[in-house]
Amino acid sequence: MSEVYADRRARLRDRCAAAGSPAALVSRPANVRYLAGGSPPGAVLLVGAGDDVLLCPRAPTGDPADGRPDESLRTAVLPASGGDPAVAAVDVARKAGADALAVEEHHLTVARHRAMGSVAPRLRLADLGGAVEQLRIVKDEDEITCLRIAAEIADQALGELLESILVGRTERHLALELERRLVDHGADGAAFPTSVATGPNAGLAAHRPTDRRVEEGDFLSVCLGANYRGYRCEIGRTFVIGTTPADWQIELYDLVFAAQRAGREALSPGTEFREVDRAARQLLDAAGHGGALAPRLGHGVGLEIDEDPQLAPASMGKLDACVPVTVEPGVHLPGRGGVRIDDTLVVRQEADGGPELLTITTKELLAL
Repeated sequence: MSEVYADRRARLRDRCAAAGSPAALVSRPANVRYLAGGSPPGAVLLVGAGDDVLLCPRAPTGDPADGRPDESLRTAVLPASGGDPAVAAVDVARKAGADALAVEEHHLTVARHRAMGSVAPRLRLADLGGAVEQLRIVKDEDEITCLRIAAEIADQALGELLESILVGRTERHLALELERRLVDHGADGAAFPTSVATGPNAGLAAHRPTDRRVEEGDFLSVCLGANYRGYRCEIGRTFVIGTTPADWQIELYDLVFAAQRAGREALSPGTEFREVDRAARQLLDAAGHGGALAPRLGHGVGLEIDEDPQLAPASMGKLDACVPVTVEPGVHLPGRGGVRIDDTLVVRQEADGGPELLTITTKELLAL
């Protein structure tokens, strides 16, 4: 893996050099982990000013949740007296003779940026922008393997929950049980706070579980994800509790399922982000539910649960192969509940079988 991280840093170094900065300082934790293999708390990565170096406020503990830093990468631990690793990195770049340093302004506070500038007033601080985030969009097969395992873990946790007795249990209790099952099956933890929504809450995006108890006839919508070696996926499903679904539940479910399928089928290299969103949105618009759809159909996933690309009406750009994304339409009817269906997929060429579905729990409308 050392070669993988070295190659990623080389690509960043080339981008910076083309923009007139011989060195870059990366401070956003997910970006540090992408380039260095691990991101100990508070660490920053200096690339291009002599040897690449990972600067840490304290010695790495080896916690698996932080990843494992590339063994070929030099690690520098600040003295016990402390100090800001980003400020220390600026001083290292100055001493190495750099005349400009690209920094992640979108991740820095004003105070931190000023402190960095005061250490080396003659060193020009340029904006690195989202250069690392752009490198992260297309995943290599090792990254996709981690996502695939994360999806398998989430499927297992959800499948076990569906085999248990649900009536009478609270949303909060079910969410906690799901997160425990994720860890039991090998996840580092939940990819994001698990959402369990019942009855009138069902179908709400990012619903925070309450003490409402599951009742017969409820819609139950669940959204969860696993974090495996830093890579995060998500899955969302909707079910009916304890009885044959009502006609309105079947009709609404079939509509959201059709929209989700249209979005999944639109995932191919070269397709515009907004066209994927439109494929699903137009079906809900035609049925009078367009206003109930979230501002976007889905988004990229990886070291963060919400990455580029954004599958939204105003998003510019086109899909590439080997880009993992979610497709997650939903409709919520106030006072009645609703449906959300969410999958994680990897964009693939048609010759390779088309989009690869990572989350495989059934999307049939089950009565549990």
